Parts: sequence; C-alpha cells; structure tokens
Amino acid sequence: MQSGWQLFEGELDAADVAGLLALHFREMRAGSPPSACHVLERNHLRADDIRFFSLREAGGRLLGVGALKRRGHGEGEIKSMRTAPDALCRGVGRALLEGLVGAARGEGLRIVRLETGNSEQFAPANRLYRNYGFTPCGPFADYKPTDFTLFYELEL
Repeated sequence: MQSGWQLFEGELDAADVAGLLALHFREMRAGSPPSACHVLERNHLRADDIRFFSLREAGGRLLGVGALKRRGHGEGEIKSMRTAPDALCRGVGRALLEGLVGAARGEGLRIVRLETGNSEQFAPANRLYRNYGFTPCGPFADYKPTDFTLFYELEL
C-alpha cells in the first residue's frame, strides 16, 4: 500500500462513502443485466457477516471502498469494490484488494471468491483480479451462471 494511505473499517455513514456507494450502485445497475446484477445497497453492507472497508489518503480523501463477506466453511467473498473516479489508475484497486485479502487471512479463511461482469466496463477489474492471482472458477453460493458473469477464486 502506498505511503500515506490507510484502510479503515466501517464508515458506512460517512457522506463521501455513501456517495461513492450510490455511484457504484447506479453504474452496476446500468451496466449489468438484471439477472446478473448482484450489487448490494449500502444498508445491506451492514450485515453481521460483512466487513466494510474504506481506503483514504493522508488528509482523509476517500480513494475507494470494498467489503469482505464471510460465507462460512472457511470461505469469503469480495463485494462492492470501487475506486473513487478521481483516484483511478493510482493502484487503489490493488491496495483495496490487498486489504480485503489480508482481512480474510486474518480471519483464517482458506479461500476468497468474487463475482463480476465480463463487459468492457469490468475489464480493469478483471485484469486486477487475474494479475493478483485469482483464477476462474464456477458459480458459488447462490449465484447462477450467465453469459455476462465471471467468477474467480484465490486460495489463501
């Protein structure tokens, strides 16, 4: 993680976090078929099985957000990863992913999975996941396969 960047847990009620999550929700709904859109509304990120994180730089500027959902049996899921528009191409996604994977390791999880789209809108995220070491897998939990959906996993 870059010097001066800090990962915080919580902050769902911060105005800038709420704004970024609202943008994320709108864009995921607009860019995904309804049958393949699994974006969580902000209030659903308050669930007991979800840990929510925000990444900020010195001075408090929000860089991005992400969540880790515990699925039981040593499994976790990455949810709601989003970089702030004015922080793109600075390594924010990788720093968030490192923080989420670190949180999963800290909880003793053995595998982390995620679901994402395969359109051009999701190309940077797919590159990030593959470059980090995530490998394609089949659907998990209650997800259904679609032509739009990709699934990845990382053994910890």
